[in-house]
Amino acid sequence: MAAFMAVVSSAAFAAPKGEAEVKAAIENTISSITAAQAASKAGDLSGISKAIGDARQAQKEFRFEGTERQRQKANDKLRVAREAFEAGDTAAGDAGLAEALKSFTEMKATYDATHK
Repeated sequence: MAAFMAVVSSAAFAAPKGEAEVKAAIENTISSITAAQAASKAGDLSGISKAIGDARQAQKEFRFEGTERQRQKANDKLRVAREAFEAGDTAAGDAGLAEALKSFTEMKATYDATHK
C-alpha cells in the first residue's frame, strides 16, 4: 500500500510546466511562422512545409487557459496555410500565415500581461 501511495503522490505533486517552457513554446511558434513567411518569399516549398510543421509542433506546448480556443483556431490556420501552399495557392498560404502570426502574437501578449 505504501508503494501505491508513493506512486500516486509523485504523480499528484508533479510540477506543472515552467513559465520559461511556455514562453519558449510561443516564441518558437512565432519564430517558425516568420521562417515560413521568409521561405514563401524565397519560393522554398519544402522550407515552408518544414517551418509550418515546426510551428505546429511548438504550439502544442503553449498551454494557457485564457487563450486555448484561440490557439486551436490559429493552429487550424497554419494547417490551412500549409494545404494552400501544397496546392500551389501562395496568396492563400501567405494570408493564412499572416493570420496565424497575428493570432499567436496576440496570445503571447495576453500571456505576458498575466505573467509579469
